Amino acid sequence: MNRYLLAFTSSLALIAGIASPVQAMEHHEHRAVAAIDIAATEAALANAPGRSDEDKARDAGRKPAQVLHYLGLKPDDTVLDLIASGGWYSVAAAIATGPEGKVYAQNPAAALKMRDGAYEAEITARLAANSLPQIERLNSEIADLGVPDGSIDVALTALNFHDVYNSYGAPAATDMLLAVKTKLKPGGVLGVIDHVGDPDGDNKAAHRIDPALAVAAAEAAGFTVERNDELLAGTDDDHAKNVFDPSVRGKTDRFLLKLVKPE
Repeated sequence: MNRYLLAFTSSLALIAGIASPVQAMEHHEHRAVAAIDIAATEAALANAPGRSDEDKARDAGRKPAQVLHYLGLKPDDTVLDLIASGGWYSVAAAIATGPEGKVYAQNPAAALKMRDGAYEAEITARLAANSLPQIERLNSEIADLGVPDGSIDVALTALNFHDVYNSYGAPAATDMLLAVKTKLKPGGVLGVIDHVGDPDGDNKAAHRIDPALAVAAAEAAGFTVERNDELLAGTDDDHAKNVFDPSVRGKTDRFLLKLVKPE
């Protein structure tokens, strides 16, 4: 869980990115390719020699092949794993997009200092174990990600958004989404995964968010929003418990937003 996002501030410096006609032509040609095949991607993830048994075991609950397919990931796409933490999703996305693709595994400085540098050690070890040269680490801040504007096909942030919203409110959450939107190609997608919270629940204490609030923030950022409550539905989660409670940890109801940058 990425609690280090409590260090995130709402003062993001944003510069709007406008695609050139050449970029737009390249975009349309590229996006005509079919999305990744779910079964083939699941097999590639299960058979990847560098992935640990523990990492592979998480596939059943996190369903990375289905999530990335839902977000429209295509072979050879450029991906941004926003606040990648230990890089679990960075590796999954790199396997899914293939050796000709590109994955940026981004972490802010605060993330890499959390828990006495545990995330730094985790992502270093995971990337060393998986020989995936298409992954590039980005130690950068959200306001200055370090990738060209209009260069990302698919971005993803998993279990981070609630911390920004709960700690700093809707404006900061919208600023975070705007920062990523600038980096997306026209028609590019940002996926947001988070723990479902009740509208009247103590979501800050539980590390959750009401999905409707996430939708509203995304719409305020100018995205077209598609919400999926079924793909990552949990088991026996009443939406009230802290997500670290042993009875629900790893089994929470999670919603998935597909946020599309207008053409």
